[in-house]
Amino acid sequence: MTETSQPLSPSTTHLVLIPSYNAGRQVYETVRAARRNWYPVWVVVDGSTDGTAQGLQEMASRDSGLKIFVLPSNQGKGAAVLRGLLEARAAGFTHALTMDSDGQHPAPLIPEFMKTSIQRPETMVLGRPVFDASAPLLRVRGRRVSNWWTNLETLGAGIADSLYGFRVYPVAALAKVMARQPWMRRFDFDTEAVVRLAWRGVKPLNIDAPVKYLLPEEGGVSHFRYGRDNVLLTWMHLRLMLEFALRLPLLVTRRLLQRPPFQR
Repeated sequence: MTETSQPLSPSTTHLVLIPSYNAGRQVYETVRAARRNWYPVWVVVDGSTDGTAQGLQEMASRDSGLKIFVLPSNQGKGAAVLRGLLEARAAGFTHALTMDSDGQHPAPLIPEFMKTSIQRPETMVLGRPVFDASAPLLRVRGRRVSNWWTNLETLGAGIADSLYGFRVYPVAALAKVMARQPWMRRFDFDTEAVVRLAWRGVKPLNIDAPVKYLLPEEGGVSHFRYGRDNVLLTWMHLRLMLEFALRLPLLVTRRLLQRPPFQR
């Protein structure tokens, strides 16, 4: 039974995974909203210094559907997700829906995303963001650049948005991808994850999902830094393009033969 007294049947294959770093009080509402819509929910606290690790652990002590992992220091979103993936794989879970802890992602859509993943477990189910007036124009325009590069790097595999972190991943495939290279540990995680999974033949399925940018007075917290993180994304796309050039013959062959991820 959750804190909201809403009974849910636990899934043995799909879980919600929330990486969190200094999200403040908003993380509690995010977790409650996730638990209203799914069982189980796991949170990886990425070295937060705002006291939320203790608050989340108290919530978990009253909720069998909530589990908390605490990293000793801040390691980045990708590193937090990887910790959750490894724990999920060890526990026998096959898929994880990632969502941010800052209230941007639509928890009521968790069941729809999970249902799609259960029906098509060989795919990755990606959120296609629907922005409202709260979205910073600079960030909306900036992600178009990243999406253009992602479309090129995957030879048009069908990734509608490379940065929106509300998505369902196949656990084993993503854990294997991350184990083979040292990147994808910080803000570069979301984009590089979908590119490399597409290279492995994991087909993307896209579902519209609203995104809301909360104001500071609403509890909104952003750790995005335009200079630092855009440099990180530029370096990431440079690496991916170099590797794309090596993979191009194989990708062209797959596309011509309509093999994953290019199958209809």
